[in-house]
Amino acid sequence: MKNYLKYFSLMALMLLMATPVMAADFNMEEGIADFFNEMGFISFFQGEGWKNLIMIAVGCYLLYLAIKKGFEPLLLLPIAFGMILANLPSAGMYSSELWAEFINPASPHYHSYGHIMAHGGLLDILYIGVKAGIYPCLIFLGVGAMTDFGPLIANPKSLLLGAAAQIGIFATFIVVQADIPGFGFTPAQAGSIGIIGGADGPTAIFLTSKLAPELLGPIAVAAYSYMALVPVIQPPIMRALTTKKERLIRMSQLRTVSKKEKIIFPIVVAIIVTLVVPSSGTLIGSLMLGNLMKECGVVDRLSKTAQNELNNIVVIFLGITVGATATAQSFLNVQTIGILAVGIVAFGAGSASGVLMAKLMNLFLKEGSKINPLIGSAGVSAVPMAARVSQQEGQKEDRRNFLLMHAMGPNVAGVIGSAVAAGILLSFLG
Repeated sequence: MKNYLKYFSLMALMLLMATPVMAADFNMEEGIADFFNEMGFISFFQGEGWKNLIMIAVGCYLLYLAIKKGFEPLLLLPIAFGMILANLPSAGMYSSELWAEFINPASPHYHSYGHIMAHGGLLDILYIGVKAGIYPCLIFLGVGAMTDFGPLIANPKSLLLGAAAQIGIFATFIVVQADIPGFGFTPAQAGSIGIIGGADGPTAIFLTSKLAPELLGPIAVAAYSYMALVPVIQPPIMRALTTKKERLIRMSQLRTVSKKEKIIFPIVVAIIVTLVVPSSGTLIGSLMLGNLMKECGVVDRLSKTAQNELNNIVVIFLGITVGATATAQSFLNVQTIGILAVGIVAFGAGSASGVLMAKLMNLFLKEGSKINPLIGSAGVSAVPMAARVSQQEGQKEDRRNFLLMHAMGPNVAGVIGSAVAAGILLSFLG
């Protein structure tokens, strides 16, 4: 305590000594008044500054969910902190006005990254990576390098389950375009909201940054929140749509997939999917490149970098800049409530579609080759959490029933499916 008093006394003495020098250059009273007027605390009590205070509280709550509850902490934590930084008055880290000019064709700064670089804050500059579609593609590169497509190759029927789970995206897109009082979503906004049903955060960010950047904050928060809540949302849907007999179905062990198959698969998928849906080429190409680096065995250093260092750096930049878009003006409105409500419906519809597709397929499959419908819910793109939920629900009925590897097939198919769905929406609405 004595040391602290000594330091404070020295600081006070230095300030007193500096006072005559400062007084010679400017009016001390005016300087002090300006200093206090520029403090961010004052802004909370002016105009709609209270909204910023609410958003800071929301950001702190999301930090609590990430740290204490473990809800997708790798992305939810930087998103929440970016939200806090962007809503600190007068900090100048993110300017929604600059980006409004960027997307306004009548503005002289339309699509001018140079203007952003010259006049934007730190988060504005980092956000260029989101707007240009760089960060989501690099995330897909890392996901590809960490993903084993073996279960999908061993059981190609899984592709149908992954495709069926994307029905929630298109069904939501169609419904949201209806004239809902107070919401007023455009087709482009409806497509961005619908993609939440794929439970794929990077894809949702990629598509929204292209179609409806003004909704990026609430859509990103909704997408990652529902991804984190997979163990809560999916089980009731799975149990409601299946019988006990169906949940007890045991599936035969998957065959061993050769290294040659694993090398050929990403090359063929990248070529075919990009030729059919060119708009999905950036996401699919990045995903398959990452997987090829993992499986070929000749670029281990690149594969490990994509999985670890590069992926971690991009996650930080992506999270903090996406969080920054959740400003008080863009988040605290009726549309945001609509997005959160419709998003959970889209996610639930995607999960249900996968389960129902598995039940439909069983009508045409022989005994011994039937599919446990529980793995159908894994067709959404929440890798590997959705597959784990299928495993857990299966073992509640039969502790010796192991569905994890079977569920990984539709789970990784869902990653491909959500990217293709985003490409289709982008080609129609972009």
